[in-house]
Amino acid sequence: MDKVLYLAMSGARENMLAQQAHANNLANANTSGFKADLAQARAMQVFGEGHASRVYAQTERPATDMTSGTLIETGRKLDIAVAGDGWFSVIRPDGTEGYTRAGSLQINAANQLVTGSGLPVMGNGGIPIVLPPFEEIEVSTSGIITIRPLGENAAELLVADQIKLVNPDPQTLFKGPDGLMTNGGEPELADPNVRIRSGYIESSNVNAVSELTGIISTSRQFEMQIKMMKTAQENSETAATILKIS
Repeated sequence: MDKVLYLAMSGARENMLAQQAHANNLANANTSGFKADLAQARAMQVFGEGHASRVYAQTERPATDMTSGTLIETGRKLDIAVAGDGWFSVIRPDGTEGYTRAGSLQINAANQLVTGSGLPVMGNGGIPIVLPPFEEIEVSTSGIITIRPLGENAAELLVADQIKLVNPDPQTLFKGPDGLMTNGGEPELADPNVRIRSGYIESSNVNAVSELTGIISTSRQFEMQIKMMKTAQENSETAATILKIS
């Protein structure tokens, strides 16, 4: 069978992967703190007998657009957004550490500070942040959580914990299947230079127009690859017919 079939198949595969990335980005255009996935593939020459005139599409390690989204003011004190570089740490269901910028926080039934998806927010001690019943809460720019316990007067303030803020090297980070960022190794150390803003959330950094354009473009490329496969099949059938006649 002509090698063009395999070349078209590799191209169609990469087009399908790119379609998935663009579709997922578009679906999360309104997800707080979401970072867009980048579809990556490169041309790779096929070396062997004869000239290296054929090129396969080769998958590369998927990357993530680390650009910050827009800060949207909500006025809600448990909405936090990282100002500039950095992430806040959460605890995955398997106990490992993950990093996110989706800062719409809640208090669950166990009085734990959790993300909108229910993941416990990690304190600087490496354990979930647990808050006693309170009447007022403040989160400082350094992540320190101060509360006025339930029933206490206005002068009675308590420092409950501090959100673990980290700023790992972007080159070491990648997005896991759960959507959280990870370095795949040891937990990161807290970075005192990371700053957050209470009363704000960070929007997704997805450009909906760009993603929609990407979906249309990859769809047309996929159709072209399918046409190449059909052409390869027709050429093969024609060649077989000629051989039979001869």
